[in-house]
Amino acid sequence: MSRKGQTKIREVLPDTEYKSIVITKLINRVMYAGNKNAAQKQVYEALKLFQKESKSEDIVTTLEQALDNIKPKVEVRPRRIGGAVYQVPTPVRGSRQYSLAIRWLVTSARKRPNKQYHSFALKLAAELLATLNNEGSSIAKRQEIERMAEANKAFAHLRW
Repeated sequence: MSRKGQTKIREVLPDTEYKSIVITKLINRVMYAGNKNAAQKQVYEALKLFQKESKSEDIVTTLEQALDNIKPKVEVRPRRIGGAVYQVPTPVRGSRQYSLAIRWLVTSARKRPNKQYHSFALKLAAELLATLNNEGSSIAKRQEIERMAEANKAFAHLRW
């Protein structure tokens, strides 16, 4: 076991345009090969498209509402007992809920076809709109995780 203790959680600074920590985390997740300026441009363009399509005044609250639709409440974690590995459903911490939601959002946006959406900003905006309406592959991912937790509810007493 490690003896260094717990790692310190770094403070994330809010982004420059919307003054939101959630948008900063989204930018950091979109960032590829350390190119933060390109990621910022893509996210800001996607948010402008998302705001225009969703017809909302406050884009930050609308983004958080879309992320709330993706956030999982429970997940399964493997637990080894007597040579058998059980998938034990456990509740998800708030910070992990946000990180999973942002991760699933970005991966599902990247999987969208290039033929239909010619830039990543269009893909991200389309995925945000879909999640706002409880549709899209990121919502399907959350439902799959929660379905697995429901199926393994019998092992909930093995939680540690």
